[in-house]
Amino acid sequence: MESEDESDMECEILINNFINRRPRIMRERRNCFTYYDEVDFRYRFRLTKQSAWMVLELIRNEIRHKTNKNGAISPEVMLLLTLRFFATGCMQRTGGDLCGVSKSSSCRAIRRVCHNIALLRQRFIKVPLELEIQREIQRQFYKTAKFPRVLAAMDCTHIRVLSPGGDEAELFRNRKNYFSINVQTLCDSKLNIMDIVARWPGSSHDAIILKNSRIFSRFEAGEFGNAIVVADSGYPCNRWIMTPLLKVQTPAEALYNESQIRTRNCIERQYGVWKRRFPVLALGIRMNLREVECIIVATAVLHNICNLNNDCVAPAVYENEINNIIDAIVEVPTISTSGRNDNLYRNHIIQNYFECL
Repeated sequence: MESEDESDMECEILINNFINRRPRIMRERRNCFTYYDEVDFRYRFRLTKQSAWMVLELIRNEIRHKTNKNGAISPEVMLLLTLRFFATGCMQRTGGDLCGVSKSSSCRAIRRVCHNIALLRQRFIKVPLELEIQREIQRQFYKTAKFPRVLAAMDCTHIRVLSPGGDEAELFRNRKNYFSINVQTLCDSKLNIMDIVARWPGSSHDAIILKNSRIFSRFEAGEFGNAIVVADSGYPCNRWIMTPLLKVQTPAEALYNESQIRTRNCIERQYGVWKRRFPVLALGIRMNLREVECIIVATAVLHNICNLNNDCVAPAVYENEINNIIDAIVEVPTISTSGRNDNLYRNHIIQNYFECL
């Protein structure tokens, strides 16, 4: 049994805590859509107002609070808070100070918006099944470097994350000695993301990610006909994946490699534009892994929406680097053909197409 003195002391502590509790302050929430002009808005949120409004209308009903009681955050503020986080990679408290909300409210808003944007994936991230659209994509790739039947370029990139802790934390340490998620994407010649896999730890090999992805099963099943995907030498060369030759011995093979590298360059530019548009991908995401995966997919959706609205970010210049690679390949001396075991599908393209150019 508690004594009366102990009971009175507990009551006094509770009363003091209630009296000394910090008062709730409703901060001013600026309407950034009207406060900033188009240039300043795009500089701070990395989207034009048109693109931002388009995203807002797609998710407004899903992120809206049921009532406006207790100073509920409006959908506009929630979206801009999330875009600011994508554009800076800042702490939630910093973003909350900009939009006039607390750290906890900022965190909840970012999670809510990211989740609903990621749900738009099936609408904006897809490999088209319509034959006419596929032919148009192949024509655009052909204009790049005259490589035939290319439907997509494929590669992986690392997104820096915090150590997840636990017994399997080291699985996320990549070959560059930092923790990451290895993200696989396919893109078209206009840098639109057509497929994304964002769940593998940084130590995973690119070929393993591909083999266990749904897009691999779809291509293996012949869902896209005779379409080709260009990739680097980290992937296997087969019926639908064309990789560069490691050793060149004929003019046709040199032409094949040059065309393949120039065509594949779009995936490197896509990563550059994607990470420059949303620096949180390059700086690192300081959230738990489930939220990180959602953020990666959400930024991919926003990237495609920006491309749809011609909301372009000037990509980094890769031409000099690509030209140096091509020159190095062309200058490789002729070697003996004994013991070579080239891929039959790649040889068929070289012999029946590139030798005729």
